[in-house]
Amino acid sequence: MIDVYEARRRIAPHVRRTPLVESAWVSDAANARVWLKLESVQRTHAFKARGAFNAVIARLERRSQRDPAYKLVTASAGNHGRALAEAAATFGVPVVVFTPCDAPRAKLDAIRRHGAELRDEAPDYDEAERRAIAFAHESGAEFVSPYNDADVIAGAATIALELFEDQPLLDVFVVPIGGGGLAGGIGSVVKAMDPSRAVIGIELEASHAFHASRAAGRLVEIVAGSTVADGLGGNPQAGTITWPLVQRFVDDIALVGEADLHRAMTGLVEHEHLITEGAGAAATAALVRRRIDVRGRRVAAIVSGANIDRARLSALLTSGTER
Repeated sequence: MIDVYEARRRIAPHVRRTPLVESAWVSDAANARVWLKLESVQRTHAFKARGAFNAVIARLERRSQRDPAYKLVTASAGNHGRALAEAAATFGVPVVVFTPCDAPRAKLDAIRRHGAELRDEAPDYDEAERRAIAFAHESGAEFVSPYNDADVIAGAATIALELFEDQPLLDVFVVPIGGGGLAGGIGSVVKAMDPSRAVIGIELEASHAFHASRAAGRLVEIVAGSTVADGLGGNPQAGTITWPLVQRFVDDIALVGEADLHRAMTGLVEHEHLITEGAGAAATAALVRRRIDVRGRRVAAIVSGANIDRARLSALLTSGTER
């Protein structure tokens, strides 16, 4: 369903090949060898750049001629909107981005800098998505989901190719789950390469639609709670293509709490000198707090993003690590 090699061809001139670094701190905590895939230093400071550039380029390739009225629209907690705004600006395509009203200013300001039309009035992500889809129907703009889109998923899945090339003996891949595109995409590549390798998804105690859906045997809607990991909150779109991908290619899903995220974000600054947002620290949190058992394994953890407001980061660092 996704063409990860074609995606890599498209996005190679536009995104960074991010570092994979071994962490003594996380390795000691998890009693394993753990490498961190630093998508936090990706263009736009989140893995979303991969999917956004692939989605824009693929759509332009498929169009027989350039329509001057062509426009894109999306919904985002911030990172996908920022990435799509930059990708669209690169190729001269107008884009409208719907976000929650409380999305981090670091993300909203970047969306505006790239010239996108920002609509940040929705009370939460689910409502932002509903408004974006309605806008697409009313205006004729093309909706680019941050997760429910084959091109976006294929772009994100290029991370897995780099992981296999940089550390061929990895046997566990720990991936945060929001809408499921990152985990589903990486999982599909991992299982195609070697079905014996394990893919573990990480959701939030405050918002875990896929964990609840697995228990129910069908995609269910949850009531999402407040979380520092704004990029992982909310419900996936009904009928999302990521649900069967997660069912098929993700071996297990574990949950992390707010205290786990705070500890991981602070620890990444103290031990690795890395700034991450809440969602970006979810995989690390699961390992450091031993929410998953990877003892004796060779593990890759995706550090998915670093777009956090200065005030929130400052408050986190001055509040202490023990909660």
